[in-house]
Amino acid sequence: MMLLENRIAIVHGGSGSVGSAVARAFAREGATVHLTGRTRATLEDVAERIRAAGGVAHVDVVDVVDRDAVERHAAAVAERHAGIDVCFNATFNDDIQGTPLVDMAVGDVMQPVAKAVTSTFNVATAAARHMVDRGRGAILVMGGGREAIPDLGGSHVAWAAVAGLCRQLAAELGPHGVRVAWLLSPGSPNPGELGTGEAGTREPGTDGPGQDRPSQEEQDPEAGRLLLPRRPSYDQVANAAVFAASDWAATMTATEINLTAGAVID
Repeated sequence: MMLLENRIAIVHGGSGSVGSAVARAFAREGATVHLTGRTRATLEDVAERIRAAGGVAHVDVVDVVDRDAVERHAAAVAERHAGIDVCFNATFNDDIQGTPLVDMAVGDVMQPVAKAVTSTFNVATAAARHMVDRGRGAILVMGGGREAIPDLGGSHVAWAAVAGLCRQLAAELGPHGVRVAWLLSPGSPNPGELGTGEAGTREPGTDGPGQDRPSQEEQDPEAGRLLLPRRPSYDQVANAAVFAASDWAATMTATEINLTAGAVID
C-alpha cells in the first residue's frame, strides 16, 4: 500500500538536498508532486529522476517570498487537480553564520528570520485556503534550532519564529481539518556518513567480522552531541515527511517531529 496514493503535493525548495529527497519519497508513495524553486534546470533534474522511477512530477519556477506568485501557483495546482493535499516547505533561509551575535548587525540577524517567516507564511496560507475548502490537508515545514550552538546568527531565532507560526496556523486551521507540523533536524542531515548507505543502513562489508567499526566521531563529526551514532540521512528525513503527510499521522498537528538523533531531548 502506498501511503500517499492519489495525493497532490507541493514541495517548495524542491531542488535542494532535503526538498528533492522529500519529493522523491512523496512520489514513491503515490503522490503527484509539484516542485518549485528559483532555478528550472535543477528542478527538472529532480523531476526527471522521479519520472524515471515511475512517479509523476511537475516543475514551476516560484519565488516563495513573492506572495502573489505563490498564490497563483497554489491556485493553478488546485484547479488542475481539484485540490491540494500536502504542502512542504524546504526553502533556504539565507542565513549569515560564523559571527557572534554581539558583533553582528541587526539586519544580518533579521535576514533569515524575515525569509523564514515570509516563506512559511506565504506557502502555508496559499495552500491552506484550498485545503480548508475540502476539509483536509497537511502543511509541513523543515525546521531546526532548539540546541544551544554559538555563531549561528539569526538561524535559531528564525526557526523559533517558524515554530511559533506553525502553532498559530495549526490552531486556526485545525477546526477545518488541516494539520500543521514541522520537522526538527540537527543541522544539515548527513546523506552519506562513513560506513552507511544512502538510507542510513550500513553498507555490506563495513561492519563484518574482523573489521574495525568506525568510532562515533568518524561516522559523524558532530556525534558527540547525539544519543544515536549518526544524524539522519536525507532519505530518513524524507520518510518521516511521508509519515507526517499521510493518514497514519491523522491526529498529529501543532507538532514538532524530532529527528535530531538525540541532540534535542524531549
